[in-house]
Parts: sequence; structure tokens; C-alpha cells
Amino acid sequence: MTAPRLPGGRRAAALLVLLGAALTVGGALVFEHVLGYVPCKLCLTERVPYYLAIPLAGIAVAAPERLSRLALGLVALVLLYGSGLGAYHAGAEWGFWPGPSDCGGGSGPNPGAVGDFLDALKTTRVVDCSTAAWRFLGISLAGWNAVIAAVLASLAGTAALSRGSPAPSRPLALR
Repeated sequence: MTAPRLPGGRRAAALLVLLGAALTVGGALVFEHVLGYVPCKLCLTERVPYYLAIPLAGIAVAAPERLSRLALGLVALVLLYGSGLGAYHAGAEWGFWPGPSDCGGGSGPNPGAVGDFLDALKTTRVVDCSTAAWRFLGISLAGWNAVIAAVLASLAGTAALSRGSPAPSRPLALR
């Protein structure tokens, strides 16, 4: 069995993975810093595979074929792990299994005095990993993360295993 050929080639797939990973992390940062959603501990942990995948996909775009394939293989593994984290988090949100016992999240400025600290405790909301902050089409952000990471991992893995670009074909008259 031979490995599949990608229509746009390995570099195009690496660029798509790079763009998809950057947009995913960018979206998470917009939810956090622009829309005011405070991420839980798992939300922050789910970003780490993207932080690894982005530079590796950048290497895959620019590197020679062998190194590009290796980088894309690593991207696939990292994002597959990220998809698993997202699935675990989404499952905890749906109550399929318990979330981590040490989950709480969000950080803010440290109060300067004890009185300020006590006042801050009155208004601080602890973010729970087992509660979805937002859903789209019935799927939480963690669930979407699992889907996106799985799709990007699949694309990276397929590109890593694909054969090189096909040789240019010669016109029939020259054969």
C-alpha cells in the first residue's frame, strides 16, 4: 500500500496546520482577553499542544522534505494529544467522568493589602473545569478544541506520511 498524495503538497498542508493552530489559539485569546471569559486550568493546558504545533508547523513549511515530514509527524502526535485533552475536558463538562480535583482558574492582579485581598475574595468567581462557559451548536469550547485538534492532527499526519509531489508529466508527444 502506498501513502496518499496530497493535492496541494506537504508545504500547503503544513501551512494549513500552522494557520489553523494559530487561529485556534488566537480565538481562545480573544475569548479570554476581549470577551472576558476566564479560562480554567484545563483550558490553559489545552493550549500547550498548539504552542508546540505552531513552531513545528513553521519548520515543516520551510524545511527540506525529510525534516518537514518529521516535524509534521510530531505536530500530528502533539495535536492528537491535544484532542485527547479536549475530549477529556468536554467529557468532564458533560458529566461523563469527573474533572480534575485541583481545577480552578483565572488569574488577576494580586491585591496589595490584606483588606484588598478579602474584598477580592468576595467578588472572585472560581472557574470550574466541569462547567462549560460557552457552547456553540451544543458543543463547548473544549469539545470544539477536541474536534479542531483532531482535524489538524489528521491533516499533519497525512502530510507526514504522504509521498512527495508527483513528477511533472510529459506531453504525450514526448513519451
